[in-house]
Amino acid sequence: MAARMRERYKKEVFPALQEKFHYDNVMQVPKLEKITLNMGLGDCKDNAKLLEMAVKEMAIIAGQAPVVTKSRKSIANFKIRSGMSVGCKVTLRGDRMYEFADKFFNIALPRVRDFKGVSKNSFDGRGNYSMGVKEQLIFPEIVYDQVEKIRGMDIVFTTTAKTDEEARALLELLGMPFEK
Repeated sequence: MAARMRERYKKEVFPALQEKFHYDNVMQVPKLEKITLNMGLGDCKDNAKLLEMAVKEMAIIAGQAPVVTKSRKSIANFKIRSGMSVGCKVTLRGDRMYEFADKFFNIALPRVRDFKGVSKNSFDGRGNYSMGVKEQLIFPEIVYDQVEKIRGMDIVFTTTAKTDEEARALLELLGMPFEK
């Protein structure tokens, strides 16, 4: 069964974008390419159990096993040696990407305290949107009692849009709640 948001993209968003921006070719219509979740775990360098719990939580949130990222070089000020685990990341594509986006826009973001919408200014100039989440507890799969430490994460929505305006229209039509 295809993701609900993918069907919505095909039936509603695609024609709306084609009409709004007057594309000559259907391949010019922007689409969501991938969603990347990244969690920094610099404080876990001493405690392997915390790293393991963070990786497990990321896997539950994304529905896919994360990759543990290692430091490339030693930094004495941060007490980091080359090859130490300093984070984890997941790249979602296809149906998992659309399912995550649907869950994120409709369930997780409204659970943020005093939520007024996400910023319109977090585009990078090439049609990609980056944002941060302060705590992983907004996701419904995370059980509050089993959380060792509250962690934030970065989420990047990579699109095929050429401009920020096209990407904003795409994400808005997909259901991202931008602030007024």
